[in-house]
Parts: sequence; structure tokens; C-alpha cells
Amino acid sequence: MSSATVYIKMEQNIEVHERDVTLGQLGEIRSDDKAVENQVKSLKLMTVHAEKFNRYVFSIMDVVKVIQGLDPKITVTNMGETDFIVDYQKPKKHSKAIDWSKTVFVCLITFIGSAFAIMTFNNDGDVSKLFTEFYMLIMGVESDGFTVIEAAYSIGLPLGIILFFNHFSKKAFSTDPTPMEVQMRIYEEEVDKALIKDAGRKESGIDVH
Repeated sequence: MSSATVYIKMEQNIEVHERDVTLGQLGEIRSDDKAVENQVKSLKLMTVHAEKFNRYVFSIMDVVKVIQGLDPKITVTNMGETDFIVDYQKPKKHSKAIDWSKTVFVCLITFIGSAFAIMTFNNDGDVSKLFTEFYMLIMGVESDGFTVIEAAYSIGLPLGIILFFNHFSKKAFSTDPTPMEVQMRIYEEEVDKALIKDAGRKESGIDVH
């Protein structure tokens, strides 16, 4: 086999559903030699023996070792992560009834929690008294408890939440990720980094547990 250069780009976390995990499943692989590229994509990195989901940490050096086992003359250029996680998820049969039940449950919990948080804020800040005094200051007459201020507040609060989270139903008002999505991505990245560091500590004999 003639000398060839293989370019690899791995993400930090790759989800797989097959027990036999090949390099082609884990990231982008390109080469100036298409025959070599196809062979590299079909190389097996590992076989999952666990029955349930599990996570496995690998280094790009593990990938280089597998590729050079095919041909030592192959030059490997890494364009992505130096360490990555293979997240094995056992294939599941999706049930629409279960999915809808989960959605309804999450919506119900979110609604109750949000309502409680808003009521607590209104009570702690004594918003009703503030509105009464503000109405008296502007209009010169005493509020009857439901004025344009309360109406505007009731409409503006949910509208502001919808605009802040950038989603209403399946529609988004812009292509920017929502604040919740940003925080979830940060959390996922921190979890991945912790798993990689933990695997490195165990390999070197240093364990924080």
C-alpha cells in the first residue's frame, strides 16, 4: 500500500448504537487516497460487551494505533479532539404514548414550579402594594385591585418569558440558541471533561474517589 495521509476530526462525545464501533462511526475521515479512506472508516476501534448504556474514553493515539496497524506508512493528521468519549446507547423502541406522557409530566411540573416561583416573587416584593401606590401616584385615585397595570403585567410576564427563551411551540424567533440550550451545552462539556480527566487519573494510578 502506498503512503497516504488520513485526516481525522473527532467530536468530544460521540453516541453510537452498534456494538462493533468503527472509526467511520466516530467522526469525519478524509484522505487523498479513497481506497485508504474507505479501509480506515471500516476499521474497528472496539466491541461493546455491556448490556446497558456505557461510556468509554479514548485518546486519538488509540485511533492512530489502529490505523497504523493497517499500514505503518499512513500519516494521521488530527483535526479534532485529542480525547473523546464513545457513548454507547442500546437501541430502544420508541412509544408515542410514553413520549407524550413524559412531555405532559414535564410541562405540568414546569408549570407548577414556575407559578410557585412567580407567586413567591410577587409576595416577597409586595408587587400588589407597589402597583396600588404607583396607580395612586399616576392617576390620583385609589386602585380597585385590577387596573391596566395588572393587565399589562399579566400579559407582559409570559410574553417576556417566551421572547427570552426564544421559542414558542416548534417555532424559534431567531437562529440563536436559547439560554437554556447554552447552559445545557456548558453542562455537557463540563461532564465530558470530568469523565476524560477521571479516566486519565485512573490510568495513571491517581484516583480522587
